[in-house]
Amino acid sequence: MKKYLPISNELFIHNRKRFTSQMQPNTMAIFFANDEAPRSADGLHPFRQNSDLFYLSGIDQEQTILILFPDCEKEGFEEVLFVRKTNEHIAIWEGHKYTIEEARAASGIKNVRWLDDFDKFLPELMFLADGCYLNLNEHTRYDSDVPYKDLRMAQKLKEMFPLSTFLRAAPILHKIRAVKSDIEISLMQTAIDITAKAFDRVMRFMKNGVTEYEIEAEILHEFIRNRATGVAYGSIIASGANACVLHYVANNQVCRDGDLVLMDFGAEYANYAADLSRTIPVSGKFSPRQKAVYEAVLRVQKAATAMLRPGTLLDEYHKEVGKVMESELLQLGLISQQDIAKQNPEWPAYKKYFMHGTSHFLGLDVHDVGLRNLPMQAGMVFTVEPGIYILEEGIGVRIENDVLVTDSAPVDLMAAIPREVEEIEDIMNA
Repeated sequence: MKKYLPISNELFIHNRKRFTSQMQPNTMAIFFANDEAPRSADGLHPFRQNSDLFYLSGIDQEQTILILFPDCEKEGFEEVLFVRKTNEHIAIWEGHKYTIEEARAASGIKNVRWLDDFDKFLPELMFLADGCYLNLNEHTRYDSDVPYKDLRMAQKLKEMFPLSTFLRAAPILHKIRAVKSDIEISLMQTAIDITAKAFDRVMRFMKNGVTEYEIEAEILHEFIRNRATGVAYGSIIASGANACVLHYVANNQVCRDGDLVLMDFGAEYANYAADLSRTIPVSGKFSPRQKAVYEAVLRVQKAATAMLRPGTLLDEYHKEVGKVMESELLQLGLISQQDIAKQNPEWPAYKKYFMHGTSHFLGLDVHDVGLRNLPMQAGMVFTVEPGIYILEEGIGVRIENDVLVTDSAPVDLMAAIPREVEEIEDIMNA
């Protein structure tokens, strides 16, 4: 049904067990599919499933509802999935939708019903439950005025059942989603491998006079031809001083010899994200200054990667990476000991040239959910993306890999993607 290959329902069965094991006794949880977001007129944005619903069900279709009620006294309703009922009109205008049997096979849920049945069963299940978990977007970076589906349904359910107890699903999901299973790591590796192919294509395509949007097109072409859904986030293709704009997405300038091009892009495969940053010279050869800055960033990245160990706290990790970056900026002559002596502890001197964090959780979302106050543990995946941005020199360098925390050494899931100066120059000049 989708571009990506079928996923074993063992993943979603496992995920549901992890969630329900954290629920309070005799409670239920309800999860809703994302909205079909309007674009304009009668057009819609491409549908992208709610990450939490997909995580728990594997159902990648609009108008889906999942109920989990592990202690339910109504036989067969420990977990129930509601999917959109199709008809001849929908089949002609929109295409195939899940049958009951297909939804059962994809999710591993035995009790699959048409969406029309949801309103019939909801009152009885709410009456039997001592509480109901609802799922809102509680990502710490979330900031929007749009009343999305989960929020609207939470408000509606509270009006319908004012005496019921409602609980938050997000704290459980943020905890369990941060630790990836082997199947999830495999899906992420596929997204990474597709991203690697795109980077190889770009290195061989790059030359004086190409535009940033042509590079973006090469990336997207390679993504789609390898079964990616598309991009995991808006691609950044930033040449010259554009690289000093952290979220530059205009991608409309000409790339010229003598400039570096900072690229931050990643494929999405089976809703899982890859997140890669590479910086390469348009001419295929780094200048001495560009090479010095690039290799400083690379040393910071390697040092940071080695710090991703079980028990490490993310905030403490960022402070330690800052110390490494401070040393590199001193060597580059960008800051001085005097700058450090008089710095604001809340905004250290190195932040002038490295103003963002080094790592974030990665998974079903490029800025994936996770609890920053808990120690790192095996199975977590983080980006490692230090950068140096020198606006006055028109130089911006960022190098980013995706790294798996294990009980032993960190595993760089992007280790096969070239990042050494010599590797990049050899490929570009082959």
